[in-house]
Amino acid sequence: MFEYALTSFTTFFATVGPVETAVLFATLTPKMPQAERASIALRATAIASVLLLVFTLLGGPLLDELGVSIAALQTAGGIILLMIALDMIFAKPTSAFKLSQPEDEEAHTKDDIAVFPLAMPLLAGPGAMSAAILLAANTEGNPLALGATVGGLAAVMGATLLLLLLSHQINHMIGITAQRVLMRVFGILLAGIAVQAVFNGLSASGVMRIAP
Repeated sequence: MFEYALTSFTTFFATVGPVETAVLFATLTPKMPQAERASIALRATAIASVLLLVFTLLGGPLLDELGVSIAALQTAGGIILLMIALDMIFAKPTSAFKLSQPEDEEAHTKDDIAVFPLAMPLLAGPGAMSAAILLAANTEGNPLALGATVGGLAAVMGATLLLLLLSHQINHMIGITAQRVLMRVFGILLAGIAVQAVFNGLSASGVMRIAP
């Protein structure tokens, strides 16, 4: 069970991106009172947590209705996560905050940023949603493994809330270089998880046989 929890934590931490989201949160709220920042952080984290929990618990049944096999999901999800991991490793500026230029402009003009862009697409973005379905699928219906996966998600969202609450202090303390180093480290870990997911999907589909 520890393996599921650790894989879940690492994958969600990389795809949710709490560090870079905290940095962006600090840039969006430079003169906002602490109480208002805390309220936004709480609401954004709660909304994103509910969305990712729904995808974790109900993603499997949804795939069954769509006729998508676990092997297909593992392969597709692994490819998506690998693309995200490569962006993190090479630290492309547009990938760090997961916002397009129009989205960034809209974010700076909104009075309430809890739902957009914080909850979606920064915290509960396509990568994190894909990861939630993939991690749940990998449990193969084992309730303890699924519980460990949900526990990993809860730990990441708890860390995310803490980082958002301390975003201004963190932004001044660790600097851009440390942020990029941390992003690359988790990018490398995510790349390994992504490639393994592709291997598992191809092996389960019978397309190729991969020795253990």
